[in-house]
Amino acid sequence: MKDLGKKIEFLSKEMLPELILLRRHLHAHPELSGQEYQTAAFVAGELRKSGWEVKEAVGKTGVVAEMGNKNGPVIGLRVDMDALPIEERTGLDYSSSIQGLMHACGHDLHTCIGLGVAKVLANNKFTTSRIRIIFQPAEEIAQGANWMRAEKVLEGVQALFGVHVYPDLSVGKIGIRSGTFTAAAAELEIDIIGKGGHGARPHEGTDSIWIAAKVISGLQEAISRRLDALKPVVISFGKISGGNAFNVIAERVKILGTVRCLDSQLYKKLPQWIEKIVKNIASNYGAKANINFKSIAPPVYNDPELTNLLSDCAKNFMDKENIVFLENPSLGAEDFAFFLQDVPGTMFRLGVAGEQGCAPLHSGYFSLDERSLELGIKILSQTIVMASKSLQHN
Repeated sequence: MKDLGKKIEFLSKEMLPELILLRRHLHAHPELSGQEYQTAAFVAGELRKSGWEVKEAVGKTGVVAEMGNKNGPVIGLRVDMDALPIEERTGLDYSSSIQGLMHACGHDLHTCIGLGVAKVLANNKFTTSRIRIIFQPAEEIAQGANWMRAEKVLEGVQALFGVHVYPDLSVGKIGIRSGTFTAAAAELEIDIIGKGGHGARPHEGTDSIWIAAKVISGLQEAISRRLDALKPVVISFGKISGGNAFNVIAERVKILGTVRCLDSQLYKKLPQWIEKIVKNIASNYGAKANINFKSIAPPVYNDPELTNLLSDCAKNFMDKENIVFLENPSLGAEDFAFFLQDVPGTMFRLGVAGEQGCAPLHSGYFSLDERSLELGIKILSQTIVMASKSLQHN
């Protein structure tokens, strides 16, 4: 394994300057979920230069690259490509050239990690297996994985790997965790329907704004007092809209929020539980409520065996103390989870914070340390090769 690691390390270091330029190009030209046309064309072109078989427009704007023995076991790598509707405020020379759009979640780096792995594996015939790299669109809206699943991109895949940047870890470190890795997530829409009236005589109307406030606080209180504290649930509201004038009792208020939960069985019960609480509160104050609970993604579950393999491979390129075993899963969501409903796989966190730290994901100030690119390529290249050898022996 050490000789293999040396080859991978040499190649990764040699191609790093080129890949940094590619990453900066992608960063300057972000595209929204489902609109990654130029990104996909760029990726496909780079893959063909390295000798990969390439399919475009898979899952709308996705790209799939394959190489190796068509009769061998298939090992997969998934990376995502989409950006966010966020105004960039980093001041970088290669900042987004499109106002209101930004790679604020590191998907530009993920894409270049995928390209780097493709270049490493193409330059050395380390395996007789079939390698499939999935460049996925629309992760930010949690739809791209299912678009690609519908086109059978996982057919024959026996192990799947993924990566996500992590601002809480400094460059040179990674975070791994077996089992539940991210939370199940849903979008919650609550419509409170009251009765309008004059602001001077609130007793003659049914104040939907006041009732909406009761619903928000009531749900938070119910979480802490009616649910098991060892099975955390988070409900956060990000938008409230309603009313037409400062002196008119609002007849209708809409509240939009998100629900996060780590326990799959509890998650299934949440829609009914939330609906019962909200309707009871609204009814107590003379209003009605309509609730729409829209599931976004299930939890990511990291296969223990594949997670251990990735950890072992990482030790070839980093000190053991830089492999951080994450005590708790994240309450963030990832549509990588949909792929793991079909095949075993694992995802790890890649540290990207530089000496000055790193702004959080989904922030206009998010700027990662590009040195993390090399480590991501090395770990995934070695892991894919070793997973391939393991499956062949089995």
